[in-house]
Formats: sequence, structure tokens, C-alpha cells
Amino acid sequence: MTDLSITYMGLPLRSPVIVGSSGLTKSMNNLEEIDARGAGAVVLKSLFEEQIKVEVRKVFSYEDTQTAYTEAEDYISNYAREQTLDEYLNLIQEAKNKLSIPVIASINCTTAKEWPAFAKNIEKAGADALELNVFVLPSQVDTEGKIYEQTYFDIVEQVKKEINIPISLKISSYFSGLGNMVKKLSWTGVQGIVLFNRFFNPDIDVDNMRIKAAHLYSNPEEISFSLRWIAILSGQLQTDLCASTGVHDGKGVVKQLLAGAKAVQVCSTLYLNGLAHLDPIHKEIHQWMETNNYEKIDDFRGKMSQKMTQNPAAFLRVQFMKHFAGIE
Repeated sequence: MTDLSITYMGLPLRSPVIVGSSGLTKSMNNLEEIDARGAGAVVLKSLFEEQIKVEVRKVFSYEDTQTAYTEAEDYISNYAREQTLDEYLNLIQEAKNKLSIPVIASINCTTAKEWPAFAKNIEKAGADALELNVFVLPSQVDTEGKIYEQTYFDIVEQVKKEINIPISLKISSYFSGLGNMVKKLSWTGVQGIVLFNRFFNPDIDVDNMRIKAAHLYSNPEEISFSLRWIAILSGQLQTDLCASTGVHDGKGVVKQLLAGAKAVQVCSTLYLNGLAHLDPIHKEIHQWMETNNYEKIDDFRGKMSQKMTQNPAAFLRVQFMKHFAGIE
């Protein structure tokens, strides 16, 4: 029998498949089904930094965030009314009482101001770990990249002062030196780094002349980007790597594990196919391992990373010269 159990951020998981933070992970009915269908862990729907400020301070200020967008105040205020901080803490407590898998809380944050103290409440509620989903859009033309980058270190520093449970950092790729930045983040003492978060992208509705959300769900082709960076960084960091975005089936999970990921988050595919899709994902992983005579995940993890593969240059190629040679 093949064994899918792993250790991620020091937490024992029965499977490398983690259901990522989304609207699917904010109700107990869904959480219980996720548990029943064999997921290794679940990341609860994210609290927004702005929500915490609304509830704790009862005020909203754009001055503390660099990512304000049209109608954000109304959206966050309404969301906060629907899901108060107490409700979130109650969800953590109930999930811990009813689920057999690790429960990872999540906060979507952009600054290190005021809100980190709330992390204590998350720990007290029983969360096994906390995922910090951080994305600071480097949009100001007069602001140097190092200013944006320092925000990530400040957030981790402040949260680590408050809690003892494992912390993971879910980040984007918007850095001038991505590899170096991730390596430095791994030195902060976080137990996991998730590559990469999926954030709001704008589109223009030309018929109604308004801004709308684009590409709500990932597609399988998007796996290549995180796959490249998981493979490049595997074995070079002092923390666990978790892959995210573009993983839609069992083969996608296997690819990320071969690249060197400790765990893999899935989300969009569960929106598109339902939570029952966790079953074929796990079945496909088992079948691939049996076909290739692997008993445990550690038997093949990282075998196709840049460090271990026979063709390491493939992960560094960025031009299509060879692929399209002779076409033009």
C-alpha cells in the first residue's frame, strides 16, 4: 500500500493535499466533507487585516494600506458584519473539535500595524498554524522595491512576537530578486512558504464601462510558474515549500512533489468540480506511486528539482528559441 503521509511545518499530515483558503473553507459542512475525503489539512477562509481593524478599532482608514481599491471600504465593512472575529474564532474551535486534520487559520495582510496582536486569539482558539497571505502591490513609481519588501519582514517579526504555533507565508512573485527574497524570508523562522498566492486582477467591461474581476479560477496551465520556482528553490531554504495555483488533478500534485514541494494547495479545481474531486486526486496519486514503485512521498520528492534533475538548465530557460526554431 502506498503511504501519502508527510510532515509540513512540523505538522503530521495524512496527505500532501491541502485545501487552500477560500469560500469553500468557511463552513463546517464543507470542512467535514474535506476531512472525510482525505485532505491532509485545511486553510480556513482568510480574515482580512482591514476586517480586524474594523472590529477592533471600529474605524476604517486607507492610510494603513497600499492596496486600497474602489468600494473597498463598503466591501470590507459588509464582510466584517457577516463574519465577525468572534465567528472566526468559533469556527476554529468547532473545526478543531470535529476534524481529524490540522486546521490552519489565515490572515490576508498588507501591513504590520495594529492587527498582529489578534493572532494570539487565533492561537488560543486552537489553530494548528497560521498562514499569512501577504501581497503588497509595488505600484508606486516613486517607491523603491526594498520599501515594499521590508513590509514582509515586518509582518513576520510582529506576528512571531505574539504566537508560538507554526507560521507560513503565502506570497506573490512581485519581487526584483525573487529567489533571494524567498531565501531571506526563510531565514525569518517561518515554518513554511507558499508559492504563490492568487489575488484580484482587474479587467474592463467595455460594454458597461466598469472594472470587473478577471480570471477568478486558475487553469492547469498556470502550474508551470510555481513549478519552476519550487524546483529552483527546493533544497536551498530553511523552511518547507508549499505549491499553490494551477494544481487541478493528481498529476499536478505529483509534479509539484517531484519538483520538491512538501505540500500542495488546491482550490479552483474544487470550485469547478466540487469537493468530491478530492477523491480522484488522491486516487491518481496512489496509482502513479504504485506504477512507479514508490511506497512513500519521500521516496520521490525533489527527484525532478533543479538540484537533482539531469537537465537543471531547463528550469532557467526563459526564451522559446529552441522550441520555435524554424517556425518563423
